Amino acid sequence: RREQPFIAINCGAIPKELVNAELFGHRKGAFTGADRDRAGHFQAANGGTLFLDEIGDLPLDAQVRLLRALQKGEITPVGESKSVKVDVRIVAATHRNLMADVADGRFREDLFHRVAVGILHLPPLRERGDDVALLVDHYLDKVNQDATGAPEWQHKTISVEAKKFLLAHDWPGNVRELYHTLLRAALWSNGAVIRLEDVCAAVLEVPH
Repeated sequence: RREQPFIAINCGAIPKELVNAELFGHRKGAFTGADRDRAGHFQAANGGTLFLDEIGDLPLDAQVRLLRALQKGEITPVGESKSVKVDVRIVAATHRNLMADVADGRFREDLFHRVAVGILHLPPLRERGDDVALLVDHYLDKVNQDATGAPEWQHKTISVEAKKFLLAHDWPGNVRELYHTLLRAALWSNGAVIRLEDVCAAVLEVPH
């Protein structure tokens, strides 16, 4: 049996002028630089799941196309007049308050009600202390695995004091901030043990 595809994209990382082409594909000559036909993420995920991270960052014209894809089960590549049938399950995530964005006209109300079906509210990391300890262990394993074979790399562990500091931090940037803080501490620590001073130096305070 063919494995169902799973495609994950960050909507906020795609330049606004390329969102429609990235999601729905394009035909050769549809715009400057379109030197060949290209299937978009919807066609790549056909028969499976498309994870739209930061869906709230989609521009309004892409929201219109997305709504049609969800309602009709079809897409129209940029520069094409014929629609293409697709069977895609959508999973979406956002850090934004989409209800507020609907009220402000930044997010289509009809699309909101289409995607807001099974809703999971994930509390910020500062409210999930037990998860921080698990994530520190997981991300440190990842840092060590990714650096395996790198010149002069030492397998890193973390001291009790450093881990306590990480557990007590608020983490306004959630898991991304935690991972990159741990990565910086691991890269710049002198020895094999990440110490309290290493993680203190690795935390970046964003001015408000």
